[in-house]
Amino acid sequence: MLDVHRLRLLRELERRGTLKAVADALSYSPSAISQQLSQLEAETGVKLLEPAGRGVRLTAQARILVAHTDLVLERLELAEAELRASLTEVGGTLRVASFQSVLLALVPAALTLLADQHPGLRVEITQQDESEAFAGLLAHEFDVVMGEEYPGLPQRPVEGVHTQPLALDELLLAVPIRGPHARPHIRPGAAEGVGGGIDGGGGVGAPIRLPELADVPWVLDPPDTASGQWARTLCRSAGFEPDIRFASADLLLQIHLVETGHAVALLPGLLLDTDRGHAMHVSRLPGRPHRRLITGVRAGAARHPAVRAFRGALKQGLRRTTEPTG
Repeated sequence: MLDVHRLRLLRELERRGTLKAVADALSYSPSAISQQLSQLEAETGVKLLEPAGRGVRLTAQARILVAHTDLVLERLELAEAELRASLTEVGGTLRVASFQSVLLALVPAALTLLADQHPGLRVEITQQDESEAFAGLLAHEFDVVMGEEYPGLPQRPVEGVHTQPLALDELLLAVPIRGPHARPHIRPGAAEGVGGGIDGGGGVGAPIRLPELADVPWVLDPPDTASGQWARTLCRSAGFEPDIRFASADLLLQIHLVETGHAVALLPGLLLDTDRGHAMHVSRLPGRPHRRLITGVRAGAARHPAVRAFRGALKQGLRRTTEPTG
């Protein structure tokens, strides 16, 4: 009988490329990984690794094992999900990876609901970029990850991952109402009542034509992110190259730079859907573009009670977050 743990190490080597990368990810030493894979070779009776430069690579026989390993692990997770579903209480530990806007706007409400409905469930949250989060999901570092798709930049399906839609989040233009880069024709009062970005809700001010902002500083996400690519493409399609003075994925910093009058930004409505309001003018964009929010889990874990509870709490929290307050 082949050892499942050693099979998983072989699969991780196929995904990560080097023994050191596997060791770092799983908190082992490279020599311990090598020893485990040598024992797997002895179990199978075939050569699984061959030299490749200063490292190693998988043989054709090793890749056959990796393909079956994915199926084995998926079936084991299905078995665990059914086992947990047979119990009356949802418990254990759920590891979640998410990006900033969801962590700020939706996760606290979901955690409150879970604490009330499933007090035996421990939820651990890590802020993580989407690409690293999905890699961690497949490596069993996380159980649930958040994903997003921007207009014109669909996310490639990840083999072995079950995704579920969460929400459509309108993307909005944020402009200073004071400071050196304020637009003089915008009244400060236009910033009041900001919010309602999810699914195109109300509360945003009158639209501004993008070419009017060709001569002001911008703060945008880095160009190697989907959001950064989308923002730059939007400006270029409006006929100008944005003057990017600040490149940061920190949305709270982006809001601060707009509120203090130093930059213009493109922000997700989800982040602006709060009661406190913001010292900025928020305008809809032409065509009212949205980003698509999703949750992702390993295919074998989609029916796990803890996963279903967390996904359900996110949707409940989303409804509460976007409900009118009076």
